[in-house]
Amino acid sequence: MTTHSVGGEQPLRFTASAGLGRAASSTLREARTLAPDANGRPLHAVPTPRARTGWQAGYQARLRLTDVAVVGATLATAYGLQLVVDGGALRTPADLTVHTAATALLAAVWLAALATNRAYDVRFFGRGMSEYQRVLDATWKAFSLVVLLAWVTAYSDARGPLLVAFPLGMVALVGARYAWRQHLLRQRRRGDGGLTILLAIGDRPQAGRLISLLNGTPEQEFVVAGVCVPSGGVRPGEHVSGVPVLGDLSDVGRVAHRLGADAVAVSSSHEITAEDVRRLGWELERYGVDLMLTAELADVAVPRITVSPAPGMSLLHVDTPRFGGPKFSVKQVMDWALAAVITVLVSPVLLAVGVAVAATSRGPVFYISHRVGRNGQLFPMVKFRTMYIGADSDVRALAAANEGAGPLFKMRTDPRVTRVGRFLRRYSLDELPQLFNVLAGHMSLVGPRPPLPHEVAAYEERMRRRLLVKPGMTGLWQVTGRSDLSWEEAVRLDVYYAENWTPFLDLLILAQTARAVVSGRGAY
Repeated sequence: MTTHSVGGEQPLRFTASAGLGRAASSTLREARTLAPDANGRPLHAVPTPRARTGWQAGYQARLRLTDVAVVGATLATAYGLQLVVDGGALRTPADLTVHTAATALLAAVWLAALATNRAYDVRFFGRGMSEYQRVLDATWKAFSLVVLLAWVTAYSDARGPLLVAFPLGMVALVGARYAWRQHLLRQRRRGDGGLTILLAIGDRPQAGRLISLLNGTPEQEFVVAGVCVPSGGVRPGEHVSGVPVLGDLSDVGRVAHRLGADAVAVSSSHEITAEDVRRLGWELERYGVDLMLTAELADVAVPRITVSPAPGMSLLHVDTPRFGGPKFSVKQVMDWALAAVITVLVSPVLLAVGVAVAATSRGPVFYISHRVGRNGQLFPMVKFRTMYIGADSDVRALAAANEGAGPLFKMRTDPRVTRVGRFLRRYSLDELPQLFNVLAGHMSLVGPRPPLPHEVAAYEERMRRRLLVKPGMTGLWQVTGRSDLSWEEAVRLDVYYAENWTPFLDLLILAQTARAVVSGRGAY
């Protein structure tokens, strides 16, 4: 079973017929009948075995070819560097044979690990974090096995290449997946394919909610093409949120077949029983169509959900968010180590920006702002000064021009900002001194936006959950829209991060932050 996060709901996807490929969403499924029952109805129908077609097959093939090329290039680079460092590594033809065999074995193990870790499962295409996680897990497993084999066989020449191939391969494979994901998202934005076609099942309000969540986002994977309601009374030409109502529960198989649906999504409804869902699964099995059940778990990340079997049902166990313990100790170590390295790397930039600020406007180089940190503790946050002296006293006079929602003050053309300050803000260079806050333990590299005391005073209860973790230099709010986000959406993203943090999520946000900062998107 695979769990997919969609807006405020978690569709739980069950493969109705394992091992059978889904046809392109633009074509209909074909089935062959084995034998009729006593009433002349098909006793059972099996999807015609056929190769996976459409965008999914092409995307899968490109991923496989890319991975083969990346693995080959990575291993060639690793062993090539070994020859440069140790020119006498290949002393005899036998050495060449051993090296070639070792390289081929590592490549085979690596590619097999990717396949067995579901790195080519169509259900994860374009998913970002879950897709990258499978690549990283597969790489870790492959190299763990190879290291064990090298130790058992006493093959010492593998150590050097492995030290190079392991990190290089992880970066290259994830980078390739990222590039293909961007290509897929561009296709979806253009309306040029890459979508999973759904038939929604549920009462009209629930189906309408599912449609509004899925059909309103250009980059969303899913699109609802039709609706079936639990009971009869379907009016000719009836639509729910712009999507046609095509029948009731008795019509699901026929309608899914006619639409060429990839999956059927069943919304929660008191009119749909467990027996109805079971029969739907049997019906969809005939066409090789997947069955998905939606569970209204708003902003709960998939890793926090565990399915537990119980008599006659399945229970969804949602892990309680934890804001301390070993996991957050790992985060603190990561923060300090990465901040120290980044500070050294950007020290010339820090010096250049400091000189530019001092030379172009009167006042100190740094601006100290008291912010609210974890558990409501105040701390002095350091930034490069981007405004003229006395700017804080002008906030009330500019209140009418405030473009920020909630207690947040924002202006696209703030007259208090200096000319150098506009450049610094566009590329977030004014925030680089916050690295010192990270090193001091006040902040994290990734976390909720650090709020001002008067903003916290206006917080509602759910907003205060942002204060359960350290504020960050960047966060989901930064990579999602930066200053373009509404106040409500920024709060939702911060709370989601606080409750669903993982080390991998931090690394992904840091990588996406670099891209957002370079582009200057959404900053002012």
